[in-house]
Amino acid sequence: MISANNVTLRVGKKALFEDVNIKFTEGNCYGLIGANGAGKSTFLKILSGQIEPTKGEVIITPGERLSFLQQDHYKYDEYLVLDTVIMGNARLYEIMKEKEVIYAKEDFTDEDGIKASELEAEFATMNGWEAESDAASLLNGLGIETDLHYKYMKDLKGAEKVKVLLAQALFGNPDILLLDEPTNHLDLDAIAWLEEFLINFDNTVIVVSHDRYFLNKICTQIADIDYGKIQLYAGNYDFWYESSQLLIRQMKEANKKKEEKIKELQEFISRFSANASKSKQATSRKRALEKIELDEIKPSSRKYPYIDFRPNREIGNEVLTVEGLSKTIDGVKVLDNLTFTLNREDKVAFVGGNELAKTVLFKILIGQMEPDEGTYKWGITTTQAYFPKDFGGEFDNDYTITEWLTQYSENKDATYVRGFLGRMLFSGEDGVKRLKVLSGGEKVRCLLSKMMISGANVLILDEPTNHLDMESITALNNGMIKFPGVLIFTSRDHQIVQTTANRIMEIVPGGKLIDKITTYDEYLESDEMARKRQTYTVDTEDLD
Repeated sequence: MISANNVTLRVGKKALFEDVNIKFTEGNCYGLIGANGAGKSTFLKILSGQIEPTKGEVIITPGERLSFLQQDHYKYDEYLVLDTVIMGNARLYEIMKEKEVIYAKEDFTDEDGIKASELEAEFATMNGWEAESDAASLLNGLGIETDLHYKYMKDLKGAEKVKVLLAQALFGNPDILLLDEPTNHLDLDAIAWLEEFLINFDNTVIVVSHDRYFLNKICTQIADIDYGKIQLYAGNYDFWYESSQLLIRQMKEANKKKEEKIKELQEFISRFSANASKSKQATSRKRALEKIELDEIKPSSRKYPYIDFRPNREIGNEVLTVEGLSKTIDGVKVLDNLTFTLNREDKVAFVGGNELAKTVLFKILIGQMEPDEGTYKWGITTTQAYFPKDFGGEFDNDYTITEWLTQYSENKDATYVRGFLGRMLFSGEDGVKRLKVLSGGEKVRCLLSKMMISGANVLILDEPTNHLDMESITALNNGMIKFPGVLIFTSRDHQIVQTTANRIMEIVPGGKLIDKITTYDEYLESDEMARKRQTYTVDTEDLD
């Protein structure tokens, strides 16, 4: 068990947490949720001992081992992959190194023999002989092939390092497991493996994630951070949402009844307080009135943007025709003779681990890249808006937010443009913020404002949920569902794909296309997914 007792953390004069008391018990998986800036990652660091609270303490049951997901992807660059995983159990790794030093001695003494014997006994107690096979099993489950296990961490790509660090956190059956955004950079196969691992994990898990589907699958409790307090709710994320909304409704209804009672008492008192025969009743009602207290309904710190994609014109029957599209990059066939036609009702999700292929296809369709072979043709009634996966260049200038968005609007009126920014939570002085100071989430919200103001009837979105908080992801999900035009998109957010797409496409290794009119969950259960496919991920960093 791990608990926080009267934990307060002050940053300057601001209290990020104030007298937090909470217990996390064995056998439960807690989803730690809250708005951006609420302090989710900070609270995990307090629990793990990386940050000392201003007041209060964190108590861990004696003898229990805590493990957390490291965020420094370069910390272990000089270590082998397998060793990095085993370091998840620091004492076990220390024993292994001590043994190596002792057995490497040329003048092996009796004291060395005694020490080695003690280390071997402790090593066996900790299942040290299975350490390498256990570490390898975790790596394989997360998609790190065996030939990478004995390479140095510095030789791995970014997404591969993330998987190794996740395996490190999971290694050795820790009693308490803290995970901060563990699904970031994971492909869907790895996420599915992690879900099963955590569902079957018997100890305590506390996880921060923006993936609602993931939280719904694994969580038994939700710990909600709001206004520096943490409230526990039984159940998964959806159950928390329904429960929290129900609680607010019940409090409002109770207050409404109390307000009606207050009004009734006040009217009686006002009417009869001067009446001698009714004075006792008026006095009694005054006492009753004094006892009535309205429930304080504090508004949540969460803010939901309003995302509403409205096309300027209705789309015609001819949307997009792709014939024989092929593209090779660095000697690898990324797209191989892709042929398909889009219809006016289509909302197409491109899925699978071949990240580069999806991005290349989108760049070709939007005119930013030329195919080696084949053609594509947009219908004359279509207009396209594109959300790029790598959008750094979009903000490489000194514009204010309003100036930047105005250049994409036919209506140059500042009030009109600011209206679209306001929907995305940029209000007041935010409009004059410079692009170069924006956070990743703010840049994404700017891009979504640009897509809304475009009035396009075809939206192409390449991983639009990166950098977004839960509230913005929910708003985007709702906007995509309501959009009356054609959608072409990729997303690691299972819930967005399942609730939005009516057609699934996957570009498999070698550049071939699987195309199914189906929901995402049905696709995952289909024959194409039932058979074991070779999967791989290509970093879009390799794409110029």
